[in-house]
Amino acid sequence: MAYLKFDKAQLINLEYSLTKEFIRSNRAGSYSSSTLVWCNTRKYHGLLIAPVENLDGDRHVLLSSLDETIVERENEFNLGIHKYQGDIYSPRGHKYVRDFIADPTPTIVYRVGGVVLVKESLLVEKEEQVLVRYTIRESDVPVKLRFRPFLAFRNMHHLSKANLYANTKAVNIPNGAKIRLYDGYPFLHMQFSKDVEFIPAPDWYFGIEYNKELRRGYDYKEDLFVPGYFELSARKGDVIIFSASTTKANPEQLKRKYTVELNKRIPRDSFKNCLINAAQQFFIKKDKRIEIIAGFPWFGCWGRDTFIALPGLTLAIGDVETCKDVIDSQLSKLKNGLFPNMGSDDNPAFNSVDAPLWFFWSLQQYTRAAKTYTAIWRKYSKAIRSILDAYRNGTSFNIKMQENGLIYAGEPGKALTWMDAVVNGKPVTPRIGCPVEINALWYNAIMFSIDLARRAKDDAFVKEWETLPPKIQESFLAAFWDPRKGYLADVADGVNTDWSIRPNQVIAVSMEYSMLSPEIKNAVLSVIERDLLTPRGLRTLSPTNENYKGIYKGNQEQRDMAYHQGTVWPWLLEHFCEGYMNLHKESGLGFLERLINDFEPVMTELGIGAIPEIFDGDPPHRARGAISQAWSVAALLRIIQRYENMTRQTK
Repeated sequence: MAYLKFDKAQLINLEYSLTKEFIRSNRAGSYSSSTLVWCNTRKYHGLLIAPVENLDGDRHVLLSSLDETIVERENEFNLGIHKYQGDIYSPRGHKYVRDFIADPTPTIVYRVGGVVLVKESLLVEKEEQVLVRYTIRESDVPVKLRFRPFLAFRNMHHLSKANLYANTKAVNIPNGAKIRLYDGYPFLHMQFSKDVEFIPAPDWYFGIEYNKELRRGYDYKEDLFVPGYFELSARKGDVIIFSASTTKANPEQLKRKYTVELNKRIPRDSFKNCLINAAQQFFIKKDKRIEIIAGFPWFGCWGRDTFIALPGLTLAIGDVETCKDVIDSQLSKLKNGLFPNMGSDDNPAFNSVDAPLWFFWSLQQYTRAAKTYTAIWRKYSKAIRSILDAYRNGTSFNIKMQENGLIYAGEPGKALTWMDAVVNGKPVTPRIGCPVEINALWYNAIMFSIDLARRAKDDAFVKEWETLPPKIQESFLAAFWDPRKGYLADVADGVNTDWSIRPNQVIAVSMEYSMLSPEIKNAVLSVIERDLLTPRGLRTLSPTNENYKGIYKGNQEQRDMAYHQGTVWPWLLEHFCEGYMNLHKESGLGFLERLINDFEPVMTELGIGAIPEIFDGDPPHRARGAISQAWSVAALLRIIQRYENMTRQTK
């Protein structure tokens, strides 16, 4: 039996099947996403969403969906499904669905009368191309198949509206047609592996609704253009490949190309393999750079997320080379000691105080895996020096080391840490001052750099920096630790101290170079376990705090107010487990095993085969946010790696 499989009873129940989504991506930056029954519920859903460099470099929905119709003995059965106003679904193709299987690619099985049609889709690894394989598994008589493409040609963050400017003319090409609705876009080439007739019947379909956008407080109605339909004859045993691509395909090679691409897939036949498969989805290749998408479907390549997720997405599964390639790609963007947090290559935003410090942590994990300390110092010492000097001497956003050795950061209206939600121009959690995790990362970065320099016999660097860590440690404990409270403050600025119980303090416990004694670590973890730990991650604020918000829902403002005020984040689990296992050693294996097993049901909760961005702080901790998040997947892979390594050592 398949690991990720859904049956007819689940699929025809739209209240169930429309809450389950899948995402597939490729190294070219394209992706394909929808619900189990191929009914789009987000503006981010579509059969082919691809980057369009000529416009803005962002991803654009080219082909929103492809409606199939089976014509058997003059009876037409439309397998498509779209939602319109008044809770109307038309057509109602979901009633013909029998099974959905996620492995090795999204596969849906339809039964119409005596016809069983299997639909499988995949993205070509390094091209803006989606392939859909249709197999007539059963049929008593020959049938006709019709395919209606629903076109959007718009940025994935926007919606399409009917207009007079669209170029609605389709041009015939071998076994298909091509069309380009607007200047600046590439042509969308729609082709089949066998002879097909294209019947022009241009029409706009008005008012298609996306319920997920409605609930998120966004515009949720779209008009999609259908240029006509393709028609071909088929019989039992026939296999037909449909291709949608920004370049013209060779129809004769489509079947072979599908098979070649299929053989590259990592089986999703277990929890761990699903995570490994999901991990591969986040990597894209731009020119000679390899970058990480922070999450699907709406995130881009963010510096902070890249360095936090990188070791889990690569080293945890033995991919040391890709880890190095991503680090090198990021280094090309380093400026004034900072990495871009978000934004495009042409307009980067360097508003992240922690991304450069997570770079050290990521490089640290790579170094431990590669075990080439001297070579790594030679290659990266220039970047290491530039970041450390920038933080010590001062850089943008008031990021600067104070006389006591602690890092201060922040200015009004800016959110520089990972708790970066902003509502009406004001950060929800400003954290101006000395944030606890920033200084834990700062200490770890200096200690790691000194270790590398010592191994490489760079005595000048060691002499320059070795007197600073003891000073930082003394100042840190004085500013953040209160033995009566038993946990670390979240932010200190020398005047006021924020004693809100937040998870950021766990970073001070998990770092290889920690300023905390075992006794303090144990006390901190005990408070985190009591107030913040859930089966899905760590809450961002204790439920005892008056600002705690246990449910993440509503419009953008309401969601942002809850984003770091109680919402659960899985990525923090990695650091809780790291600190916990460093203290408890083999006696903590049972805890890790339970945590891993309890997380497995997440595979079918929101994003099929992946770990989402966040969960509600209140039970039952419903999955929320992006359906597949890089640092969430990475955290679970690192936890599994730690469990497997320690289990082997105890045998």
